[in-house]
Amino acid sequence: MNPVAGGSAGSSGPAGPEGRSRSRSRATAGVKQGLRELDAQLTLLNRQVGARVGLKDVDMDCLDLINAHGPLSPGALARRAGLHAATMTGVLDRLERAGWIAREPDPADRRGSLVRALRERNAELLKHFAGMAASVDRICDDYPDAELERFAELLQRLAEAGRTAAEDLT
Repeated sequence: MNPVAGGSAGSSGPAGPEGRSRSRSRATAGVKQGLRELDAQLTLLNRQVGARVGLKDVDMDCLDLINAHGPLSPGALARRAGLHAATMTGVLDRLERAGWIAREPDPADRRGSLVRALRERNAELLKHFAGMAASVDRICDDYPDAELERFAELLQRLAEAGRTAAEDLT
């Protein structure tokens, strides 16, 4: 079960001590439900894209992290992905064999290595996500810039809350 769909901890009902009204509670519940539905749909989309390009879910997740934050050491990637080092080795082996990443010496540590995405392969992934990207663009066209900036801030804060919650479990 996705925890975003759960109730809000600390709320004490309509217009309780925290001053939350019923409409505020409904709106917050709507955000949580929307996030849960978005998570499910993006998971499905990622699985379908992964199947088309021959990547497992975990491989897609790690490739996305490498694209967003790389180059990374295998250990740093394992920590970001929440995976054991031995599992990461298998993921990186698969990604390297399939031509998605390259491992290179770490210039700051002669014994270490860095993993970087092979950008020329990104076009292959992006074409499968083009429909979703176009839909996001069309939806964003319906909102003024100031609201989009607030949505972006909300999404960034929610992502950080997710990172913190995951770290608290480790």
